[in-house]
Amino acid sequence: MAMPTRNLGLDLMRATEAAALASARFVGRGDKEGGDRAAVEAMRLLLNSLDFRGRVVIGEGEKDQAPMLYNGEVLGQGEGPLWDLAVDPVEGTRLLALGRYGAISVIAAAPEGALFNPGPGFYAAKLVVGPEAREAVDLRASVADNLKEIARALKKEVRELTVFVLDKPRHARLIEEIRLAGARISLQTDGDVAGALAAVLPDTGVDVLMGTGGTPEG
Repeated sequence: MAMPTRNLGLDLMRATEAAALASARFVGRGDKEGGDRAAVEAMRLLLNSLDFRGRVVIGEGEKDQAPMLYNGEVLGQGEGPLWDLAVDPVEGTRLLALGRYGAISVIAAAPEGALFNPGPGFYAAKLVVGPEAREAVDLRASVADNLKEIARALKKEVRELTVFVLDKPRHARLIEEIRLAGARISLQTDGDVAGALAAVLPDTGVDVLMGTGGTPEG
């Protein structure tokens, strides 16, 4: 009988669970940095216990001087191939501090060299759809034209689409264009990783994410 092997995906999920449980003690307490610090410490502890080698290529916290897992940090106790890691122990620290829905713990892993490293850029423009509409988007097209093609791909009317947008002053024109096109908007204060996941997963009520947000989250 073959011996069972470890599943790295499940191990990484345990790291997000550890971070979420550690930061949960800070929900609604108004302490963004305290919640983030607890999540970072728990995630680092769990990752360092694993039989693998992972190097953080996309960390979080530099732009707001929050505690973080640093770019270049190597984690784990194993040997063999090096994995690239993108980590965000608490994505949505303000949501956590205010006791609002949508804060999540995130890890992405890929073979060395496979993850795009955005470098020092803090913000990026984003357009996220699910697999059914991936061929419908055009980064050169207008908001209205993209929404029209996305709706066609999803077999919907534009008025049936819901677009996740962060409620930021920089998005005033985008919000106006989406509404002029006829689509609905889910306007949220924070948490565009959760918004992106909602756009790609079925039955969430969100069809598209549009707008500018943090580059590490992208």
